[in-house]
Amino acid sequence: MSKIIASAAIRGAHKIYNRAEEMYKMALEKYGPDQEVGFPNTAYYLPIIYAITGIGVSKIGEMGKILEICRKLIPPPVKERTHLPYLAPALDAGMATFFAEEIIESIRYLEEPNLYLANSEDVTETNIWLGAANDLIFRKRGVEFVDGTAPGFAAIVGAAPDPQTAAKIALELQEKNLYVFMCAEHEGKRFAEQLIESGTQIGWPTRLVSFGPDISAAVFAIGFACRVAMAFGGVKPGDFRKNLIYNKDRTYAFVLAMGTVTDEWYANAAGAINWGFPTIADTPIPQVLPTGICTYEHVVSNVPHDHITQKAVEVRGLKVQVSKVPVPVAYGPAFEGERVRGEDIYVEMGGGKTIAVEWTTSKRMEEVEDGRVEVIGKDVTDVPPGSRLHFAMVAEVAGRNFQEDFEPILERQNHHLINQAQGVMHIGQRDIAWIRISKQAVEKGFKLEHIGKIIHAKYHQDFGAIFDKVQVKIYTDEEKVREILEKARASYEHRDNRIEGMTDEGVDVFYSCVLCQSFAPNHVCIVSPERTGLCGAYNWLDCKASYEINPEGPNQPVQKGECIDEKYGQFKGCNDFVFKASRQKISSVSFYSLMVDPMTTCGCCECIAAVLPMCNGIMTVDRDYLDITPCGMKFTTLAGSVGGGAQTPGFVGHSKYNITQRKYLKGDGGLLRMVWMPKRLKEELADRLKKRAEELGIPDLIDKIADETVAKTEEEVLAYITEKGHPCLTMEPII
Repeated sequence: MSKIIASAAIRGAHKIYNRAEEMYKMALEKYGPDQEVGFPNTAYYLPIIYAITGIGVSKIGEMGKILEICRKLIPPPVKERTHLPYLAPALDAGMATFFAEEIIESIRYLEEPNLYLANSEDVTETNIWLGAANDLIFRKRGVEFVDGTAPGFAAIVGAAPDPQTAAKIALELQEKNLYVFMCAEHEGKRFAEQLIESGTQIGWPTRLVSFGPDISAAVFAIGFACRVAMAFGGVKPGDFRKNLIYNKDRTYAFVLAMGTVTDEWYANAAGAINWGFPTIADTPIPQVLPTGICTYEHVVSNVPHDHITQKAVEVRGLKVQVSKVPVPVAYGPAFEGERVRGEDIYVEMGGGKTIAVEWTTSKRMEEVEDGRVEVIGKDVTDVPPGSRLHFAMVAEVAGRNFQEDFEPILERQNHHLINQAQGVMHIGQRDIAWIRISKQAVEKGFKLEHIGKIIHAKYHQDFGAIFDKVQVKIYTDEEKVREILEKARASYEHRDNRIEGMTDEGVDVFYSCVLCQSFAPNHVCIVSPERTGLCGAYNWLDCKASYEINPEGPNQPVQKGECIDEKYGQFKGCNDFVFKASRQKISSVSFYSLMVDPMTTCGCCECIAAVLPMCNGIMTVDRDYLDITPCGMKFTTLAGSVGGGAQTPGFVGHSKYNITQRKYLKGDGGLLRMVWMPKRLKEELADRLKKRAEELGIPDLIDKIADETVAKTEEEVLAYITEKGHPCLTMEPII
């Protein structure tokens, strides 16, 4: 701990102890040792002292032994010490501070009987200080700290610069379901009084609890936490270690120090650290950044008021809970398979008609403002019905425990998360996304910003354990969309390259993916190291990470089992899994063939391969190619024919990356069968195609593959590959 903070905390502890000792002596003389003391209608004596020491203080005469404990805990004045190399002295001083303040507050109940409202949840016009929660209030409110209704509390000491700032901060904390416990003053102002001045209703019902006017009232907040541990956590009085650990792990509380931090405030902050509750200050006090007692930093300072709530949530490690997706249309799984067609379309993005790209990427914590959604460019309200827009959505995620490997897992969720909004259709992923928004949805107020709100809410709901914050930026300006497209594609390539070197033989487990069953009920994608998901978004490593994050999710481990056919890539365990997961519709699948039991295809595939019988070869087409292919069909027609989860020999969906994987259609002859693909796709894969061709011993294979510039029909493809001497012409018949 910073020497300055530790010194101040110890000085503050001495000041508070001296005040407690004076009040004790006064009360002992005035009321006698047998005078009962405590917080009215509570069963835990002075709860902090009881929880930590096991001593139930019920009379003034019993306070003396507590003060003796304080004297032993508080280190000598700092001026007598040369340095403070350890955290322990300040923590001990902080603990003694709370013991002394409980003595102070219990005597105040005797001396100032009208200071605190008795047995009240609400403040009055003449008194706003609620004091310690009685057992009736505690049982009602304390259980919320156990069932998750209230994850924790913010203990605010001091005051904001003005009532408006106070109201804004209070609202932000309420929106995170936190209680706000208030005490102390700064320059004659108190946070609770500022809320009343701003017109904000305070009291237990609104979770804005005004405990007391002075810093010593902080014990009502810490005491509340101690009572929760004893009443609901089964922690025995005196088992201080379990009480502190319980609160660190279960009660997401923190101190917001607003205003000049006095020695007494430092002492209280040091005390709170014992429970794992950090302090976040709006003034430039010394920071204590290394972790140790608290989950992350102990003291963070000089935080602007418009960021202080978010920073506090981050430092405490509180995971944001979003109970409802904030969109103006119905939302839920019932709408996931809904289609938006023809005259119902208000706006369409992607689908080969415009650019549509989705990219989830990680950022540093300070670069992300949780919940922020920006739309840069035209929104649906800026265009007439039937319009088309370019679209780029960037979800920027930050988290202390977030890993780069998690990016594609979150990104792939966009498909079904967006689909669950009534009147919104989503197909594809990465740079082949396709979104339609219906006229009915727009009439109800749905805009592009709501796509971002869906992502924010559902990322938190479903994956909040692995990240802390997410902000979403949506672009519709073509120039900016193309800029994002290039960045996203570089990221996709980096992700794909991670799987290099792994083989199907090197693992015993493949992974399933059933995210697209809302559109293709019988479709089951099985992802192996050498057969990436046909959508292009998931490889084997991504699925493995997804399963580790969510063991009940769409990516389940599939034991390969016995190899039934090495050539075509059939495995007993995979067949058994697919049969069950496809609702008994598909009994066997080949990983490496489009002719024998090909894997089923959904509407999210990046490419579709088809046999060209006259050429004794295969062609493939990606969804960005809009013209008729040599097999006589456009991509959309192919997808409509084979993309509903049916098993169609001669056709199969696959990813772009899969084309250059070593086992791509190995059972049918592999890449040496490739006779046609769109020129743009060939250029996109050029480096990998050349490398793979060299491995196959035909370095000029890419030049022997036709594209639309030289052949648009199967007859033209045959003429071209004959002229070039394509190797497929001498291979065994594919049919």
